[in-house]
This record gives sequence, structure tokens and C-alpha cells, in this order.
Amino acid sequence: MTRAVTAVAPGRVNLIGDHTDYAGGTALPMAIDLGTTVTYTAGGERLEIRSTTTGDRTILRAGDDHEPGSFAAMVAGLLAVLGPRAGLLEVDSTLPLGAGLSSSASLLVAGAMALGAPQQDLELALLCQEAERQAGQDVGLLDQMAIIAGRAGHAVLIDFAELTSTPLPLPDDLQVVIVHSGQDRSLASGAYAERRAEVAAAEALVGPLPRATPQQLAEIDDPVLARRAQHVSAECARVAAFARTIITDPAEAGRLMVESHRSLSELFEVSTPQIDALVADVAHRPGVLGARMTGGGFGGCIVAVAERGALDPRSFDRAWTVRPADGAALSPTG
Repeated sequence: MTRAVTAVAPGRVNLIGDHTDYAGGTALPMAIDLGTTVTYTAGGERLEIRSTTTGDRTILRAGDDHEPGSFAAMVAGLLAVLGPRAGLLEVDSTLPLGAGLSSSASLLVAGAMALGAPQQDLELALLCQEAERQAGQDVGLLDQMAIIAGRAGHAVLIDFAELTSTPLPLPDDLQVVIVHSGQDRSLASGAYAERRAEVAAAEALVGPLPRATPQQLAEIDDPVLARRAQHVSAECARVAAFARTIITDPAEAGRLMVESHRSLSELFEVSTPQIDALVADVAHRPGVLGARMTGGGFGGCIVAVAERGALDPRSFDRAWTVRPADGAALSPTG
């Protein structure tokens, strides 16, 4: 009798450091206690995918076309990297779709592990990144590394130049709340690809943006490229400052979050008026230390750090209090 293999992968929220991963910078995400469970049972001649979350049922056939970024495209991307598989792949998720909490990367990491992918952390992250590219989404490594390297009670400080991750303890008396803006988002949108191209163009002029000097940044004549470069450079500095202050001076860490959002909105131009208004509302509530958009932008969620109990998620249409969680793993029965 064929034995089922089950893997569980969390989602992630990025506390600070967006659009820095593909620039070789730094970020500080945390794995969260919402995630994806994938169970694989081998057998038969084709792979059937069932989602208990959406009710979707798909049979993958060689040569089929899939909508870029879709559920079927993600699994097809995994098979393109891992090789053919047959049997039943059952998917269940507690992550809100289209919210910018890495539901796609969570699916891919859990799916890859259930399908027998290598378990080495960086190798698995790179494999899942390539699978997502195969599915039509040219993503960085932030989501995969955060999901794999997560640790309960900790955020993960990631250096994308060195491809290393370091756990960073978070204070127990702080509350992390994710609030949905009401605008769904998609990395398949052209705006995300435009930002990546603009960062690459700025790098071609001055070299790696996280290490560019103020003088080098000032030499970028194109005003759009100059804004993109200024964001990446300053955002990496904010990540380092946040990591230093989140325990010793949480109020300063919160101020850095608000500053980060302003940069994402004004310099990187990936926010929306609705998200800006939500950040301003939440950041000024009693007990809230800081708030910012999180993820790639163009919709999705904001993240707030507050004193424990200061924010009631029930006061919003869609919001979740989340805790830093352990990274992806095979289940004890897997």
C-alpha cells in the first residue's frame, strides 16, 4: 500500500525590507502561524490535484497550458523542476489568497517537500523559486527562505547577497497584526516586472544598490531610476536599524516601519491610496508602534506592530493577529 507523505509550510509576513531581495539586499520577514498543508499519495498515470480550500480539482496533463500564477501552473512548475509525478496531491490552506502573505510560495515549498524534493534549506528555496518562475512569476528568494528558515518566536534576518539567514528573537509583549486592504494583488502584474527592471537598470549604472554610496546614488540622472535606487539603499539601512532596536527600543523600530512605508509609496511607488490611508489610520491608533505595507505591493495587506492587545483584529473587515512560527517541515506521519 502506498504511503501518503504530508508537508506543512507557513506563510510569511515581511516586517521590513521590501523589494530588496532581488537587489542583493537584506530583509526581516517572519514565518506565520497560517499556512499550507500538502499530502501526496503516489499512484496511477497522471497527477490529480484537489484543493479543499477552493474546491478546485485539476488533472495535470503534459502539454497543457495554465494561466500564469494559477494554482495548476504552480504545481506544473514544480513538476517541471522535479520531474513527472503521478497520484493524488491534496492541498489545504489557512492563508488568504491574493493577500501578499506568500500563499504561492507556501504551496510550492509544502508541495516540493511532499513530492520528495531535497530538504537542504537553500537548495529547496532555489528549487521553489525556479518552480514559481516556471509558473510565470519572476520572484526573488525572500518568501521561500523565510518559509523554510522560520523559527517560533523569531523573525529571520536574511542577507540576499550571501544567501544566509539568521533568527532574530522578537519581544513577547509585542503583537503583530496583518490587515487586508481590500485590494487583491498579483505578482504576475506588469508593474512588479517593471520595478525589477528599473532596479537592474540602476544597478548597471552604480553597482549593487545596497552598497552604493550617497555620491553614487546622486550620479543617477534618470529620476525614476534614482528614486528606485534611493529606496533600496535606505531600506537596507532600515532593516539593520530595525534589527538593532526591536528589542531595545521598539518605538524606534515602529518609526522605521512608517518610514519604510513612506519610501515604498513615494520612491518605489508600489503602494495605493487605499493602502496609504489604511497605514495612516492604523499607525496612529493607541498602542501601535508602527505600520507599513508588506509584500510586493499593488494591493494586499499591511502589517502593524503594537503593544500586546492594543489592536483588535475584529475591528477590521479582514485582519489576523499572527505569531512567528516554525518553518516548513514534513509531518510526523509523513
